[in-house]
This record gives sequence, structure tokens and C-alpha cells, in this order.
Amino acid sequence: MTAAPALPAGLATRPLSTADAPAVFDLMAACELHDVGTVEIEEADIIADWQRPSYDVSAHSVAVLDPAADHPDQHPDQHPDQHPDGRLVGYAELMGDGRYDAAVLPSYRGRGIGTWLAAWSRDRARADGQVELGMPVPEGSDGDRLLSALGYRVRWTSWVLRLGAGERISERPLPPGYRLRTATPADHAQVHTVVEDAFGEWSDRPRRTFDDFAAGVWLRPGFEPWHLQVITSDTGAEEVVVGVAFAWNAGEPDALDTYIDRLAVAREHRDRGLAQALLVAAFAAGRQHGAVTSSLSTDSRTGALSLYEKVGMRPSATWLNRAVSLTD
Repeated sequence: MTAAPALPAGLATRPLSTADAPAVFDLMAACELHDVGTVEIEEADIIADWQRPSYDVSAHSVAVLDPAADHPDQHPDQHPDQHPDGRLVGYAELMGDGRYDAAVLPSYRGRGIGTWLAAWSRDRARADGQVELGMPVPEGSDGDRLLSALGYRVRWTSWVLRLGAGERISERPLPPGYRLRTATPADHAQVHTVVEDAFGEWSDRPRRTFDDFAAGVWLRPGFEPWHLQVITSDTGAEEVVVGVAFAWNAGEPDALDTYIDRLAVAREHRDRGLAQALLVAAFAAGRQHGAVTSSLSTDSRTGALSLYEKVGMRPSATWLNRAVSLTD
């Protein structure tokens, strides 16, 4: 594997803090716009990750800053009080479970910053006892080419799928004994169980604790009750949650998109149309709140791509999860 170069002269580093969430969002948004042509991330995504009780962002991250770039004459879009130690031009953070995220501002690429961040991440992950480390990158992007050159293999492929403006998914009536409704706080424990059980079938990450799960769902900034819908079964002695959809609207006010972040059905209740019913309900709720398009992500581990294509969704972006062994 190629040795990491030193950072370019004049750049500085420090750990991230929760106060850096707006700057990290700006950096990630600039990268997504450059690499895939759209901005999918929201600041709320970063805050939700960082507010997990089990996570210490300062202990697992590094910021790369350009101290000379904080003068308003050089970067009029920057506010000196936002970045008193310079402009954030790159960052990396270990997310746990063998994953890290990293990004370099497009105008600062080609100087060895990305290679340095990759090496920092490998060293930090080894110190944590991890045996493999990877991250998602847009297919064909600068990050994809860099990690490929560094020997990172493709672990799996992910797709962002969209339903265009005016398009609808055909409704799927629920079988007898099932009911679809907005979740209540009384459902939260069962929501956690259904989602973690389902995702645990194909993902090799450890099960999220209830509190970490909550940080990314009903404690996510901007959460509204309609974001979380459930299907319940009343065929037993009491009502039980058997399906979950977690979605919200994002984007510009005149071009809102409903994004489904999590969709899960308990194993023993599958092949009955419940997932499609949840899709229809989540997208319909988003349209009622002003959305004009709908989207979600899936990857090659789930085998669900053909299901979403059958209901009219089409891939709009392809991401590769590239990883490297830390024991070689």
C-alpha cells in the first residue's frame, strides 16, 4: 500500500467537535454536488450520528484546516466566527463497525490530503482493534479512484433510487389482521427491535442499542410524527409492530424529496405486501407535506434492488463501499 505523504505545508489538523457540524455539512454538500450532481446529506444527518450516546466525535475524528483561508476577501462565503482556526478543507471520522467517512473539498484535491486522511483512518482503526475499514464513495469519483489506487477492494454496491415527480407506486391493500398507522412513543421499543432484527440479517454491524437507535430516529433534529409509520398485527392477544418505515422530506422548498431512511418488515410477516404498503404510505405522507419526488437507498447485500425497480423506482446514483484489511 502506498505510503502516506505529509500534508501540504500550511495546513493544520485538530479533532472535530460537535460545534463543527455546520462546517462538515458544508464540506460534504460541496463534495456531493461535485461528485454526483446533487446534495443528499443534511446537517441533521451529521448531528444524529454525533449525538449517539456511544459515540465520542472528538476521539474518533480529525479535521484538516487551511488557516490562511479564513479571510473574507479570500473566501467571501466563509464567516470568520464560524471557522476561527481556518477553513475546513478535509476531514475523517471513524464511525465504528469497520466504517469511516472522509472528504476533501474539491478545490483542495490532488494535493495528498485524501491519501493522508486514509492513512490516518487506518492507523486510528488499528489502534481501536478493528481488522477491516471501509467507506462509501460515488462510483467513478475522485474518492473511488484514490481508494482503488490505494488497494481498497469493493465490499458492496449501493444505489440511490428515485421515483420521479408525478409518479406513483400502485397501492397494495393490507391483508386481514394488519393495520398501518403513525407510530407512537409506546411503539418505540418494538420499532427498534423490528429494524435491528431485519438489518442484522444482512449487515455485519453490531446491533445498535436502543439509545443509539433513538438518536437517529425520533431524536433526529426536525423529527415529526409522520416520519415514522408502522404496520401492526392484531392476530394475537395484543397489537404488535411488524413493519416500519422511517422517512422525511429534504431539499429546497419547491423541490422537496421524501427520503426513506429505514424500511423493515419482521421475517415471519414477509411476502405479504407489507413492504410495498409501507413504501406507498411513506411516499404519500411526504407528498402531503409538499414533496414532489421520492427516494431511498439500498445495496447489493439486501437483494432488494429488483423489488424497488418493479415498483417504478430507478437508480440515480451508484456508490461503492471500498474497504481494506488492517491485518495484512
